[in-house]
Amino acid sequence: MASSDSASRLSSTPPGCSTAHGSTGLLAHRLDSARIQNFVGRTAELNLFRRALDGCPDASTVFVLHGPGGIGKSALLQRFALETGAAGRPVVYIDMRMIDPSPAAFRAAASDVFRKKHAVLLVDSFERCADMEEWLRGWFLPQVPAGVLVVVAGRLPPDPLWKADLAWSDVLQVLPLGELGPADSAALLSSRGADAALHEPLLRFAAGHPLALRLAAEVAAQGESGDVEWTPVRSVVERLLSHLVGDLPSPAHRRALEVCGHALDTTEELLRVVLPDEDAGELFTWLRQLPFIRCGRFGAYPHDVVRDSLDSDLRWRDPEGYKAMHRAIRGHLVERIRHAPEQEALRATGGYNYIISRADWIRKFHGNRQESGAFEAPFRTEDTDVLIEMTRQMEGEESAALVAYWLREQPEAFHVHRRYSTGEVLGFMAWLRLESWDEEARPVDPVVTAAWDYVRSAAPLRRGEHLGMARFLVHQGSYHRPSRSWDLVHMRVIFEILRAERCAWSCVANANADFWEPLMRYMGMYKAPLSASVGDLSFSLFVHDWRAVRIEEWAERIDSCLLSGPPSLSPADSQPRFTSLSRADFDAAVRDALRSWHDPYQLATNPLLRCRLVADHVDDNAVMTLRRLIKKALARLEANPRTAHLHPVLTTTFLARVSTQEAAARRLNMPFSTYRRHLTRGIGQVREHLWRWETGDDVPD
Repeated sequence: MASSDSASRLSSTPPGCSTAHGSTGLLAHRLDSARIQNFVGRTAELNLFRRALDGCPDASTVFVLHGPGGIGKSALLQRFALETGAAGRPVVYIDMRMIDPSPAAFRAAASDVFRKKHAVLLVDSFERCADMEEWLRGWFLPQVPAGVLVVVAGRLPPDPLWKADLAWSDVLQVLPLGELGPADSAALLSSRGADAALHEPLLRFAAGHPLALRLAAEVAAQGESGDVEWTPVRSVVERLLSHLVGDLPSPAHRRALEVCGHALDTTEELLRVVLPDEDAGELFTWLRQLPFIRCGRFGAYPHDVVRDSLDSDLRWRDPEGYKAMHRAIRGHLVERIRHAPEQEALRATGGYNYIISRADWIRKFHGNRQESGAFEAPFRTEDTDVLIEMTRQMEGEESAALVAYWLREQPEAFHVHRRYSTGEVLGFMAWLRLESWDEEARPVDPVVTAAWDYVRSAAPLRRGEHLGMARFLVHQGSYHRPSRSWDLVHMRVIFEILRAERCAWSCVANANADFWEPLMRYMGMYKAPLSASVGDLSFSLFVHDWRAVRIEEWAERIDSCLLSGPPSLSPADSQPRFTSLSRADFDAAVRDALRSWHDPYQLATNPLLRCRLVADHVDDNAVMTLRRLIKKALARLEANPRTAHLHPVLTTTFLARVSTQEAAARRLNMPFSTYRRHLTRGIGQVREHLWRWETGDDVPD
């Protein structure tokens, strides 16, 4: 049991805690008093900690708290900090959400442990760096001075290796944190101001879960909650949030909370973009003070259960408002991806990937939140043997040889996925950039050859364009299956698609097409009607022609599917709506269109009608649209003094009804050789204007 002196000191005047970010003063005392008054339960855990704090000989000196999110780990650590301050010992408090999950950052944050005698180290959210557990056990903790007390809290239980090492048996105490009992649950509700008459339905709903109890009590304390119908958990949480949202200060505050529920991280900048007519600074300050909002390295975010309920409620209540908010957030993120520095753009890509993955059916394609974290790093020369050997183990000798080939040809295309803190290689991918693929290279890589053949047959690359291809997706333990490492693949593919200049085609080579096809289709990539084999593995190709469906339309389609459900997998939906002609075929089609000017039936078969050029400007009649565009190109010639003399040559030859070129030359009173020279140059100028409009380098007047 704790000493009476310790308990009395805590209950009288709580001292401030000495932490890296702490301070003492009247406000600190008031906050500490509120924590003491509102804390309930956890008697057994407190008694164990107090015995260790008082230096009992048989007490443990390292505690590991574990339990699910919202179970009260952080609240218990805060209470431990107060107990430590009351005992006159220094507190070193580390929240792993606020530092980089690496040994170096941890050592820096914990440096006071080595400088202050009998310090108490409290570590929260350790699941964020679960990969550091072996390092913590084997390197850091053995170096802490005698007399230091350590408490580590996280969602995951400790590795069994702790108990396998008998040396830890007298030092370590594992404390699984469960739900509160009925009496403690009722006490928590009372401390939050909930009417006692509502305790029974609230307790039945929350089942002792502290976060759910606090949310329920918040609603009950509003007063108008006697008619609340306590139904299954998700419905209850949504109902609770609807009561909270109904009491918000203004519609602007409601919209700010909805933004926070939808975006991965909310910043004042994001609120300023999505809500341009509101005071973003005031709204962000208000958000940070809400009981269910947390603040991380990159912004504010709600608890998961609150986030999901906010988002689903808005989607159901106001679909059009939801789409408008989503598009505003998406536009901001896409802008950051395309124009911000690379690291900032990659973070924005993670945010974009998050908001387009909010539908329930998409979640199975992403890694579990409980998995250890991974990060993307550039390829280093010393990684070569590791990547080749990993490929050999996962895909065989032939694929390993191909990885070696591409590491020589395009080392910059490789992105390595590493475990946080240890730097261990978990997997890698390559995003190849291909502007050509000659006959000599064809036998080298059958997968790239198949992709190139398809692109060449469907819509060849034009001058200056390239094919971007996700060629190798190799990961230990999650081969072509969802994982946190695979989430990095999604992020990189989206980054390259949105960031690239003159990317005509993108392609993802996948060895598990049946599983991934719904997500690929959702991302606007259809399965090409061919595959390729390397060794015993067969790779399907998911492709997208960015000249046929451009970025904005692609994003709009994703938005539509986000609300309507998985896209159709019917073969009829596999092909893009538009055709991307090579420059030679495009020029030939322009010449044919001029020659067929007075024949609407012939014009109706012209390939230009299936190009983006016409589709972007068509009203009701595609033939009339094509004629109008050609006339605009002719007007450009007439408006330019350098080409004005070519205008009558073209209009006389094609728009006027002359029987032969010789007749056109006579009507123009021009020598035939001069006429032919002007005609050739004029057609070339029209082709150039139309081509620039087709490729997006210019727009018609």
